Amino acid sequence: MAVMDELKAILALEPIEVNLFRGSSPKEERLRIFGGQVVAQALTAAYKTVDSRICHSLQSYFIRPGDPVLPVLYQVERSRDGKSFATRRVIATQKGEQIFNMACSFQTPEEGFDHQDQMPAACSPDTLIDDVQRWRDVYKDDPNNLSHVRERPIEMRAIDPVDMRSPKVASSTQMVWIRARGDLGDDVALNQAMLAYASDYSLLGTSMRPHAVSWLSNVQTASLDHILWFHRPTNFSRWHLYVQDSPSASGARGFNRGALYREDGVLVASAAQEALIRARL
Repeated sequence: MAVMDELKAILALEPIEVNLFRGSSPKEERLRIFGGQVVAQALTAAYKTVDSRICHSLQSYFIRPGDPVLPVLYQVERSRDGKSFATRRVIATQKGEQIFNMACSFQTPEEGFDHQDQMPAACSPDTLIDDVQRWRDVYKDDPNNLSHVRERPIEMRAIDPVDMRSPKVASSTQMVWIRARGDLGDDVALNQAMLAYASDYSLLGTSMRPHAVSWLSNVQTASLDHILWFHRPTNFSRWHLYVQDSPSASGARGFNRGALYREDGVLVASAAQEALIRARL
């Protein structure tokens, strides 16, 4: 199964009972479930309980590491259904314990005031190397680790990537071109779920850049929370510029922000996340 088809199947979820859904993880070597997957599955579960409304924001907390071998149960609480807005709470559990929870709000589409910040200037994604190829270059002399580098359902091309094996102090901002590897069509819920999934890929790493560490350094990392605001509908099959910055790190936590622009400059979503970045002694 192609990686994109596999991700679509994982996000589809299995209905168990009213307001209760079961999710699974891909068969890959991970010690814990990828955070973006849990966010995307929880959003999908919430969407299954609303009619004709569109998610405009979600706020979530990662409570425990998820076991990728086990299924995840998503319980949706229908907090409120108003005339314009609907609110949902989603609780994800494994082995009877919460691993994640989310509050999300949906709105009936309507017209209103409209403005946005301008997208920063950036080189074309066609001039950049795919991140999967970059990882292959990192491990080209290490066959054991090279075998773990697999195709991702999300294509990413970093504009100013750090050297993973020998990171140097870098700016606390970064920009990455990002898109789904397959056609998603115009389904708003599916495109938002894919965007939510992808938004967790590079955000945490932004707060590591000023400290000359990378994913291969002796650091402990984990997403603590994840917030998204969806401003405008988009087709995530097309290129989007993910502009990220980290204005602060303290107390073994890094704070990160992100803005996602379509290639034509339209701002479609914003993100914020606090993450654990702890040096191992």
